[in-house]
Amino acid sequence: MAEANIDELDPKHFILIKGARVNNLKNLSVAIPRNKLVVVTGLSGSGKSSLAFDTLFAEGQRKYVESLSSYARQFLGRMEKPEVDYIKGISPAVAIEQKVNNRNPRSTVGTTTEIYDYIKLLFARIGETISPISGEVVKRDTVATVVNAINAKEEGSKFMIAAPLALHEERTLEEELNILLSKGFTRVLVKGDMQYIEELDAQKLDPSEVEILIDRLSVNREDEDANFRLADSVQTAFFESHGSCHVHFREEDVVRYSDRFELDGMEFEEPSVNLFSFNNPYGACRKCEGFGKVLGIDPDLVIADKNLSVYENAIVPWRSETMKKWLKPLLDMAHKIDFPIHRPVKELTEEQIELLWEGKGKFEGINAFFKFIESQLHKIQYRVLLSRYRGKTTCPDCKGTRLRKDANYVKIGGKSISELVLMPLGEAYQFFEELELNEYQAKVAKRILKEIQNRLAYMQEVGLGYLTLNRLTSTLSGGEYQRIKLATSLGSALVGSMYILDEPSIGLHPRDTARLGNVLSTLRNLGNTVVVVEHEEEVMRRADQIIDIGPAAGIHGGELVFQGGWDDIQKEQNSITARFLNGTETIPVPTRRRPWKYSIDLYGARENNLKELDVKIPLEVLTVVTGVSGSGKSTLIRKILYPALGKIFGVTGEETGRFSGLDGDYKMIQKLEMIDQNPLGRSSRSNPVTYVKAYDAIRSLYSDQPLAKQRGLKPAHFSFNVEGGRCETCQGEGEVKIEMQFMADLHLTCDECKGKRFKEEVLAIEYKNKNIADILDLSIEESLEFFEDQKAIVSKLQPLFDVGLGYVKLGQSSNSLSGGEAQRVKLASFLGRGQAAQKEKILFIFDEPTTGLHFKDIEKLLASINALVDQGNTAIIIEHNMEIIKSSDWIIDLGPDGGDQGGQICFEGTPEEMVKLKDNYTAEYLREKL
Repeated sequence: MAEANIDELDPKHFILIKGARVNNLKNLSVAIPRNKLVVVTGLSGSGKSSLAFDTLFAEGQRKYVESLSSYARQFLGRMEKPEVDYIKGISPAVAIEQKVNNRNPRSTVGTTTEIYDYIKLLFARIGETISPISGEVVKRDTVATVVNAINAKEEGSKFMIAAPLALHEERTLEEELNILLSKGFTRVLVKGDMQYIEELDAQKLDPSEVEILIDRLSVNREDEDANFRLADSVQTAFFESHGSCHVHFREEDVVRYSDRFELDGMEFEEPSVNLFSFNNPYGACRKCEGFGKVLGIDPDLVIADKNLSVYENAIVPWRSETMKKWLKPLLDMAHKIDFPIHRPVKELTEEQIELLWEGKGKFEGINAFFKFIESQLHKIQYRVLLSRYRGKTTCPDCKGTRLRKDANYVKIGGKSISELVLMPLGEAYQFFEELELNEYQAKVAKRILKEIQNRLAYMQEVGLGYLTLNRLTSTLSGGEYQRIKLATSLGSALVGSMYILDEPSIGLHPRDTARLGNVLSTLRNLGNTVVVVEHEEEVMRRADQIIDIGPAAGIHGGELVFQGGWDDIQKEQNSITARFLNGTETIPVPTRRRPWKYSIDLYGARENNLKELDVKIPLEVLTVVTGVSGSGKSTLIRKILYPALGKIFGVTGEETGRFSGLDGDYKMIQKLEMIDQNPLGRSSRSNPVTYVKAYDAIRSLYSDQPLAKQRGLKPAHFSFNVEGGRCETCQGEGEVKIEMQFMADLHLTCDECKGKRFKEEVLAIEYKNKNIADILDLSIEESLEFFEDQKAIVSKLQPLFDVGLGYVKLGQSSNSLSGGEAQRVKLASFLGRGQAAQKEKILFIFDEPTTGLHFKDIEKLLASINALVDQGNTAIIIEHNMEIIKSSDWIIDLGPDGGDQGGQICFEGTPEEMVKLKDNYTAEYLREKL
């Protein structure tokens, strides 16, 4: 779109941005067509997010704020406008980002998507309470149900209405009978025989055999007076006996009715919304208070290495001299009770494991040992000891469902609410589709069911059918969280809005990316403008328009390189993105695959959907674990392998998924590192330069300048984290936070230091005409040039450039980095250790490191990971990206599908062997790349 004619376009058909200068954008002007699917692409750091989020979304929000009342606006007077000449034709904006901001331990997929709220309502309105003893439906009898049941008998049948005697605890039977006389009752039934109260000998009676005779009647359906008298008698029976009514027909058993919600001698809670809410004290499990987890003794910490036998000190707390006495009785009596003390723990039977925990004879067992420790907590050494073996374990009462036990007596279609939240969403959808209800239930449930089915259908559309409603939001990946938000937006079906999405294809297998394309198209077809920041070829193929920002990253980016459709980009040569898409440039396939002879062997993995897997993980090579979304990759590596090894190395206390044992050459590894997308630091003070320890060298350099020495400034004065050199108004933040009560907080540049973070006297110290604030404003790439003569600084900054972060500014706050950027900073910190790190053999686990990476940057990332493997380290990568898969030495493919249809090993071997497979989703897409 030429700049000259942007002023002439109609804002009814285009969103017009003129002269955007946010971050690295260089006076960018662009016209985005309305109600279309537009993909914004370009290298990492080229300015895509600056255009989509910091310009478009920020302006959309600001315009919304201007529509509020003056009372709300008085707090927002200083809400900063993006640096741009003008933006016309903008719609209300909804941003769906990848950050999983939700660390709330109570937040689940069900509560985030609101599906659980509808299911609670459904159970409260049409759920049937089933007695666990007889399996009968629990019903509360009313006067009307009893009258109808009696009137269903043969006309003229004679019967008696009685109420069991409710004896007051402070009265004798004689006193109770006298009270009945005073109320006007004259007769009672004793074992079913009618007797006058005045003639009874109370001493000889058992109160449980006595019933008050309320009335004697016969069935007379037509007579209104008779029916009125019958109803009145039933009501009296319920009142006198506190909820029971017995009807005696001649020659028949007594029929017992109760207006209490009870059956089989059990009282039940009536279904209500709160009964099914684990965030409410009424419905939450009493033991874990609705968290699903309790702090208990973690068996995996007590017996960390299951390859050891009891004799070889497998039980960690009993290794010390003082605690050995707990094990001695078992070693002494092992031959008598036939206990194999030399057999590895992983080979013991369930009975033998139970004996270890519960004890037998003189051997008291591990549980008794911890009870003893708990009784000694007034001594510090015992408190420390106990803390070592404590971990989060699944609540024994509610089995992790978070609800009180009796909530599960309520069922719909034979399923309790706990069974539903533990089902994969795909199965739950099928359950609600096939649910058969009676006429009354169907009427009540019609609206609720529609909402549940719609939301479940959208969750499947965005490729999340494998999740369960009970899954914690904090355990989701950025991509999963974003797709949940996307499904929730579809559920609310806004029209005429602008949706801005940040790489929704993260964590999706190419097979599922196609389905995501359908969802984005649906959102557009409703009448919305959908702007997607994306690197995925499949999404670009579907776009109505592609906008490429570049040509490179950081200071070399920020310009509009290309705008047009999929067919146009095939002919383009100036854009790096285009060259990769049309095949001019490619990431080369490695010429050889590294062979391996050592491995870690994992047996019997059965957590979540894994089906008793045995897998060999090669050491000293690059292994990729792949498979469709929900096939069990993260469960295998993040939930089982990492915590299992981590407990042996003492680096994590996370709960380990269920598996049988670990074997092989894992002792060759000296260190374990998980490089995931979690933020580097929660604090706005953390930044990439402090993380890779480069800032220490920069501060020393500045404190060595002559003027600094003259003024007595130490390296600490050049830190914005401690008092001394920092600006005290903003405490070195460079901005002041204004709390907005009912709106998002505002961050405004500090008036005192104008965002420079330091005091004037510190800013006066310069090196090559730049002060410390100017340095923090340089990008990594610029600083490498600036400090070229400072070896100590360059050696620390170079790895950041090597992993493709040359565009990031030295002082950029860690919490403004995307998940993928944070992950690459962690990687750079290992590359920067150089020689020191080479002595240790490290096992690196990467969780989708290509997040947010352009083809060009994937090339750099691969070079960095290969450098680590060449030093003798091991890399395991959970990944869907075909460029990474084709460059690996070994592939472990899980599947064949997601959820219950997954969890099996479909393939183990090299990429060349994999492409020969038929009917394998990964192989199908890999063929195109090899």
